[in-house]
Order: sequence, then structure tokens, then C-alpha cells
Amino acid sequence: MSAAPPPAAAGAGSQVPTPADGGSATGEGRPEDNVVRVRDLHYSIGGRAIFAGLSLQVRRGGITAVMGPSGTGKTTLLRLIMGQARADRGSLSVFGEDVEGLSRERLYALRQRVGMLFQNGALLTDLSVFENVAFPVREHARLPESVLRELVLMKLQAVGLRGAAGLMPSELSGGMARRVALARAIVMDPELLIYDEPFVGLDPISMGVIRRLIQSLNQTLGITSIVVSHDVREIALIAHYSYLLSGGRVVAEGTPGELAAASGEVVRQFMSGSPDGPVPFHYPAGDYFQQLIERDR
Repeated sequence: MSAAPPPAAAGAGSQVPTPADGGSATGEGRPEDNVVRVRDLHYSIGGRAIFAGLSLQVRRGGITAVMGPSGTGKTTLLRLIMGQARADRGSLSVFGEDVEGLSRERLYALRQRVGMLFQNGALLTDLSVFENVAFPVREHARLPESVLRELVLMKLQAVGLRGAAGLMPSELSGGMARRVALARAIVMDPELLIYDEPFVGLDPISMGVIRRLIQSLNQTLGITSIVVSHDVREIALIAHYSYLLSGGRVVAEGTPGELAAASGEVVRQFMSGSPDGPVPFHYPAGDYFQQLIERDR
């Protein structure tokens, strides 16, 4: 875990790390400043290129956002970071270790340093809220039950749900389930916390709660955060640095303000939510009328 306190959240009028701080306005920084480093990454599925020269960095102690239209590989990038998939070529390091070259044992050890909030929460439906949060600890540590109880209640208190410890997942609202999943993600005190679409399906109040939790956990726990999302407004309130993906690579990057002022067509279409632009509505297909004629034959 980082010894130095992380920068305050961008949405609270904070300062993004700058070259004077030992950081970089471009997100580069020194190699030791980057928890995740991706260089010229290429990855394809079934002959379709997902990434074609992707490069980005995740600065230690900050909140880094990865955005882009649906189908641009945001969740796939998380799978590559966690070693669940292997790139065709290029380099990807986490905590300074080349993920591609890790043995299974070293890869599992690396994953224990990472917390993950899945898009759907992924709570275990047959376990109570308490046992869902306790699950990673029971799997990876041997703690006395009294210590385990204190740890789980402390994490539930952090997300405001200590009083819900005895409930089952079926008794939770969508926002509550997301917060329980977040408590489970931080129960092992990770150095890197990854959020996969944390705002999807939440009402405005629940979104505000999750946004505040992302900020406060980043500050109080001194962790590094990656937030994958297509929610432009929420990201602008919390991210220190953002990357916008399209066409297999980064098409824009910078602070939320810099991204909002970017002039690229894809950037303008995504940031404004316009249905018309370089990101097409139709999936690539042959001539429509020709296909209809062929069906009639």
C-alpha cells in the first residue's frame, strides 16, 4: 500500500499530480509511479481486433478512469490486467511485474493485492451479507473468528451497511448490493481497487453514494483506483486522469476538463452522447437489400 497519501478527488477541487509533484500532466510519470503500465498492446478475439497498439498508465494513489463506447474493450482490458487473458503482443505490467510472464502461483499472489467490484456485484446468493464480505478472508487467511468478525463489521461500517450484516442478497436494493460487493472488495486491504461499471443501474442517490465511496476509499485507504465506466458526468466528478478508448487504442486522455475540451470527433460524440458521428449505430454488415433478395431465393 502506498506510504504517501493520495491526491484528493478531482471532483472536490483537488489538484491532479503534476510534473512538479514528481507526476506528469500526460499520466506518464516515473515507472515506479505507475501501478499498471500498458505498452503497444494488441489483442484479438476470433480474428477481430480489440486492441491495436493500446498504451496507458495508472498512476499510484490516484483515480484513473477508462471510458469508451460499448464494445471498445474496457472490460477486456481488466481481464488482461488480471491475467485472465493474454495479449497477442505488447507489454502489460502490474506492480512492476510482467503479467504475461508470471507463473500461476505468482499470478494468484498478485491478484490478492487487487480488489474488484464486478459490474453486477456478483454476491453469493446463498450467503448472508456478513458471509459474503468474509468469504475472501476465509479463503485466503486463517483468522480467529473474533478478529474476522471485527474486520468484516469494520468494512461494512465503511460502506454504511453494518446494520445489514444479517440480511441475504435477495433482501438488498441494487445500491445496497453494490456497496456490499465493495465491502468485500476492500476486505483484504488491496493496493489496487478496480471498479467495472460501478454506476450502471443505480438511481441518482445510489450513484452519489457509490461516487462518494470511491473518493473516500481512495483517500482514506491510500489505494490506487481504476474506474471503468461510460458515465461521463460521474467520472468527471471523481477522476484524476481519464482515458477514452476507441478503435483499439487511446483516442484522448487527460484530466476531466482536458477531455471535455478535446476536439476529436469520437471524443465530441462520446462526451456529448450524440447518436451521430464516427461511432456507428449499425454493426458492420453487407448490403441490406441484397441480403433480403438472397433470403427470398
